[in-house]
This record gives sequence, C-alpha cells and structure tokens, in this order.
Amino acid sequence: MSRPASVSRLSPALVAHLPTGLLIDGHWGPASGGATFEVENPATEESLFDVADARPEDALRALAAAHRAAPVWRAVSPRERSELLRAVYSTLVARTDDLAALITAESGKPLAEARAEVAYGADFVRWYAEQAVRTDGLVRTAPAGANRQLVSRRPVGPALLITPWNFPLAMATRKVAPALAAGCPVVVKPARLAPLTTALVAEIVRAELVDRGLPAGVVNVIPSSHAADVTEPLLADPRLRKLSFTGSTAVGRTLLQGAAAQVLRTSMELGGNAPFVVFADADLDAAVEGALVAKLRNTGQSCVAANRFLVHESVARDFADRLAHAFADRRVGDGAQEGVQVGPLIGASAVDDVEELVSAAVDDGAQVLTGGDRPDGRGHFYPPTVLSGVGHDARVVREEIFGPVAPVVAFGDDDEAIELANATEHGLAAYAYTRDLGRAMRVAQEVEAGMIGINRGLVSDASAPFGGVKHSGLGREGGEAGLEEYLETVYVAL
Repeated sequence: MSRPASVSRLSPALVAHLPTGLLIDGHWGPASGGATFEVENPATEESLFDVADARPEDALRALAAAHRAAPVWRAVSPRERSELLRAVYSTLVARTDDLAALITAESGKPLAEARAEVAYGADFVRWYAEQAVRTDGLVRTAPAGANRQLVSRRPVGPALLITPWNFPLAMATRKVAPALAAGCPVVVKPARLAPLTTALVAEIVRAELVDRGLPAGVVNVIPSSHAADVTEPLLADPRLRKLSFTGSTAVGRTLLQGAAAQVLRTSMELGGNAPFVVFADADLDAAVEGALVAKLRNTGQSCVAANRFLVHESVARDFADRLAHAFADRRVGDGAQEGVQVGPLIGASAVDDVEELVSAAVDDGAQVLTGGDRPDGRGHFYPPTVLSGVGHDARVVREEIFGPVAPVVAFGDDDEAIELANATEHGLAAYAYTRDLGRAMRVAQEVEAGMIGINRGLVSDASAPFGGVKHSGLGREGGEAGLEEYLETVYVAL
C-alpha cells in the first residue's frame, strides 16, 4: 500500500519509529478499546497517521504513573535533572531535520519556520537545564531576633500540561522543561490537530530517562480527540497539583473553573489581540519588515501575532501600500516545498473564520489592497491580505484573527494610539515603532500587555518571561519566572 506524499517526505527511519500511541509509565500503547483518530496535513488534506485516542481511564492511568514517579523524581539531584535536560537538548538539535519535517507535515508551516521552531523549542530545554541547579532559598534572622527564617522551594507535584497545535514542539518544551527541572512529573495532553511532534519529543525524553535508570513515568502523553473527556477527571483528582494551558481564552476560563475544586496551581497563556503601533516618526521600512514577522509567522496563527495595525494618519496609506506590496511578494503553498514563505491555515473552519472577518470588514467600508480571495483547490489556504480604511470598531479589529490578515486603522495622536491599543479585553503582546525614546517609554509604561516589542516584531525568547495581562492569562513561561510556576514556597521558623 503506497503512503501519502506527505508521509513519503519523512525519513523512513522516522516513519518506522514514530510513536503514535499513548505514553504511560514509560510504555507506548493503544488507548482503551483501541480508539484512534486521524491526523491530517493541512496543506494537502492527506491523512498522515492514526493516533491513539485516550479515554478517561487512560488519563487516570497516566496520572497514577506520574504520582508514583513524583517522590523518586523530586529526590533526583538538581545536577542530574540538569544533565538529562542537556542531553535532551542535544538530541533535539541533532534531529532538527526530522522534527522540522514532522512539524511541517502536521501543522503546515514552511520548513524554514519549522527549523526555527526546533531551535526555539530546544532553547527552552537548554535554558532550564541551566536553571535546574539555581533554585534559590533564603536563611535570615527574624526582625525580632527570636528565631531564624528558612525559606525553601520544592516541586509542586504532578502537572497536567495542555499544549496547542500551532507550535507543537516549542509549546511542549516550554512546559515540560521547567516542570522537569523543578522536579515535577507531567501528563501532557497535546493538541488533537498536531500531536505527532509532541509525541516524538516525549519519546526523546523517555529514552533519556530509561538510559539513566530514572522513572520513565516522569513524562506521560495522552493525545485525545475529546479533550474534556480526559481533562475533567484529571482536574477532579487530588493527585494532580498543577495545570498549565496554552490556548483560547474561552477554553482557559472553563479549565480555571475545573481547577478551582482542587485549588490547583495554574498557568494560563490565553488569547491575544496584539496592537502594532506605527507612529509618524517611525522608520517605515523597518516597520514593514517587523510587520512581516509579527503578522505572517506561522501564517498569523500565533497568540502574539500582530492583530491590529494602528498607524498615524499622516503615514497610514503609505505604510498600508508598502505592507501590501510586501505581502503580495510572499510565496504561499505547501510548507514542504522549496521557497514557500506562507503555509496553510490549520483547517477548513479556520479559513471560514478568516474569510468571514474580511467580508465583514469590506461590507463596513474597508478596502482590500492585496489578497482577500480564497483560492480554489486542495489545502486550507488563505492569501496574505491587507485592509485599509478599517474602522475602530470593526470585528476584524475586535476579534483575534489567527490568520494572515492585516487591518490598518488610522489614529490622530499619541493619546488616541494608546487608547486604541488598550481597547481590548486581551493584553498578551504589543508592538510599537518610533524613533522617539520618550514616546517608546510611554508605550512601554501605558500599553496594557505582558510583552512589548519596541522597533522589533518578535519578542519570544526562552530566557524571557512570556505571558499576558487581563484576559490573556495568568503566570509566565520562560525565563526565571517559568521555573517558579512549578515550585511552591515553604517557610520554616527555626
């Protein structure tokens, strides 16, 4: 039986050894009842692999394995945890080609971006390999002098990590690496649309654990096509002590409600509606280059993607025309093909949503400068699109687009720019271009966002805290703060 073209592009060794089951207590196996679901290539609509479809009893078996591993793993020295993570980092880098090809096959992003994701995701593992041995404590005499205060940190316990489809490697390593560094075993629930890369990362970690004689139940993976079926029993189980989720604000609210019963520690990286502010004094060439990164990275399917382009009225049309020219030059297609710069959206419903937002904007008077037409043929594609003359209250401005559409909104002065930037329930990322240091500092202080890029369109860095304010989430991932999310503080009066 011939394989789909999307599978034949993967190396034979990868295809032969790619895990597609559940990882529970160090063993890959089928789901209860043998249920599976299909993973599709969004560029070709071909079926890639059938993946085990976890059921509630599978989720509880995975948690039981993590719970058994917890006392052993927390007793492993920080240095040994560090060395394990460093070895995982080296393997991820060595297997960049396989991992990138798999990311492209299941998520559609161009190979160059997939390779960049491997490097970015691996960097989280390297960073937390370094941080594993730097868990600080405190000893001091109490102000009254009657006793000493000892403050230490210890792992919070078994953690449920729910990862999204848009960065299947980086979002997994951004959660797994700090959890393991802190001494917490994990149950990973990868996204239904892109579970394969996460499974391969987990296998790399599992192999290192086994080789070192450490409990393989430290990392468990339960892909499922019905997320609530596996997450609800886990959230209700007192053995679970931590929840980390990346995804939509709506799902985050539901998970927070479920986490309340057991008063779980939670980290929530939720939706965004990032403003990209271009002031009158901005270097427009630099702003356009930054916009290409901030908007078109992963075809706009990123929580930190620029969603609204707020441009001073004196340069709004010039900027929009330059951006439209740059967007029109982007090559759209199957990410596995040489030279492709913009891949597909993840599914047909994603294209429907983007098309609806663009149509509504045009009906309200916006002008399409480039793109705007859904192509025929196979694959879930939508062209890079620039809209000018967009109103302040247009749906395409108020809602997270999650696609390659850039609505340009004009503003009059700095006060209005900041007011428009903050006119959203979200507050994950923001971007601003200006040559004026005072204006840049005002943006940094007054724009309501957890991450702000000044004269750059990319803010993500493994060594920096990643997270938002308002409805964009709770807690931080990355940097020193990411490790703290998996540690609890203990005070002893001596």
